[in-house]
Amino acid sequence: MNILIIEDEQPINHVIKAYMKKVGFTTFQAFNGKEGYNLFKKEQIDFILLDIMMPELDGISLLKKIRTTSNVPVIMLTALNDQQHILESFEHGADDYITKPFTGEEVIARTKAVIRRTNSGKLPDDSIQFGQLMINPAYHTVRITHKELNLAPRDFSVLLFLAENPNQIFSRDQLLDHIWGFDYEGSDRAVDLAIKRLRKALSNWPEHEGHIETVRGHGYLLRVEERLL
Repeated sequence: MNILIIEDEQPINHVIKAYMKKVGFTTFQAFNGKEGYNLFKKEQIDFILLDIMMPELDGISLLKKIRTTSNVPVIMLTALNDQQHILESFEHGADDYITKPFTGEEVIARTKAVIRRTNSGKLPDDSIQFGQLMINPAYHTVRITHKELNLAPRDFSVLLFLAENPNQIFSRDQLLDHIWGFDYEGSDRAVDLAIKRLRKALSNWPEHEGHIETVRGHGYLLRVEERLL
């Protein structure tokens, strides 16, 4: 899911991005209203976190422009304890609001709540299923025969990436770039450890339906026979 963060205070913008990335969302950042609107038109955006008080174009004016063409979920971010701005946001189609100061955990919880609400509890079309294994990218859940697995956010991102590219080999460096990011400066052992944890978590997934395979000297792949959904 692609999240657009439109917030002119750079420290807040970067903190939100870090929390979103931690739970597996792809993020786009804008630091004023005009830049945010241009990104919204250019990219495939699934969710917006939108500050109210911004230069160039304020959040409520931007919300009005967005609502002329899209029903994408929007949470307003505001430092104002001003009912007028909150009510005006809802009048123009906001789905929720968060008052500063807030915690990263609160932003994640509110975002997931709006996602569940706007999806009406249904699985999104981009859910992935291999036999008894079901991966839901929007809700960041993994189930085997309807039993949900408890995966760390980074491990989920590794599994999702492999599942989106089944039967393709990826080196440690490629996985680091895609999942950890180009600016990651740690050891490539992080990939091996993530794979080890995933194999343990997937131990009840029937081997004939799929498994994470090591190709010596090349990397890892998710070996599957058939994609069902």
